[in-house]
Amino acid sequence: MKKWLAPILLIAGILIWGISIYNKIVSFDEDVNESWANVESSYQRRNDLIGNLVKTVQGAADFEKSTLTAVIEARAKATSINIDPTNITPEKLAEFNKVQGGLSGALKSLLVTVERYPDLKANQNFIELQSQLEGTENRIDVARTRFNKKVKPYNKYIRTFPKNRIARMFGFEKKAYFEADEGADKAPDVNFDFN
Repeated sequence: MKKWLAPILLIAGILIWGISIYNKIVSFDEDVNESWANVESSYQRRNDLIGNLVKTVQGAADFEKSTLTAVIEARAKATSINIDPTNITPEKLAEFNKVQGGLSGALKSLLVTVERYPDLKANQNFIELQSQLEGTENRIDVARTRFNKKVKPYNKYIRTFPKNRIARMFGFEKKAYFEADEGADKAPDVNFDFN
């Protein structure tokens, strides 16, 4: 009777060990998914604020329509890209970053153009929206950093042996990190010549 007990205990031990690894992977995966949802929430807040900002700016009668159109189009592109948090690939994340970067550029252009409109700059609604947008950009940065901090332990865990075998068996794959936008490593050109 003792001869067959050892193999059963060994199989039970391996099964329990495999289940614990699987559960740990699921826990890390859920952390990454939650963190991604926070990133999306921050971007959604920005998109909602942009709508209000555009309406406020449109109130300035002689404001350049091309600048507003660029912001509106960039916002539409940014909201059209969705990423499934269970399948965050470097390619999908790069596409997401590209449209979000286009929106950031359009917003910067809008805010620079606003500098020529003293009445708009003094508008309390505009000042408040601009302040909220700055805060939202900070939230986006924090959410992206926290996302990367959740991706790292997940990726490390599923890539180490023998956990990588179990991860592969159940279809868990490496997640992509947020990376700096192209050209972010170069300091911006600042010109104080107002002539």
